[in-house]
Amino acid sequence: GWPLQDAILPGVDGNEHQLSEAAGPGGLVVVFICNHCPYVKAVIGKIVRDVHDLAREGVGAIAISSNDPSAYPEDSFATMMRVANEHGFGFPYVFDESQEVARAYGAVCTPDPFLYENVGGRFELRYHGRIDDSWKDPAAVQERDLQAAFDAILDGRPVPPDQKPAMGCSIKWKT
Repeated sequence: GWPLQDAILPGVDGNEHQLSEAAGPGGLVVVFICNHCPYVKAVIGKIVRDVHDLAREGVGAIAISSNDPSAYPEDSFATMMRVANEHGFGFPYVFDESQEVARAYGAVCTPDPFLYENVGGRFELRYHGRIDDSWKDPAAVQERDLQAAFDAILDGRPVPPDQKPAMGCSIKWKT
């Protein structure tokens, strides 16, 4: 039920993006990612697939990179642009240079998804956890946790409280 922490961040498309404006009538997925993390690289196709699947149900999405590119050059803004194009994001990919947004969310790793339900124009957190149960092998996936959480919302059921944490590389904080 935590409210969406709104912010305006620069996107790889050259525009500023307000997180709440990326939402659809059904809600919003905010996912913290980066370019260099092997976990993100392994699941980027699944992230794009899930976001596109949720978009058909009226859920918007925005991806945020909060990593320090001075310590991790592969997380540069230029590389963010390339990654978004290569993977056909179709949703905003924005840079949290100050890292204030990641701190406000309590994001700790990449990928780290947050699913918000639109409740009368307010966005309330319903799911914060893993994308699915197999980050390495798409063929081994048995539980699509993010999709299941949204399916529960669509069906008017509560999202299961047993939300398994996301697994990935830690956010690379500035020193």
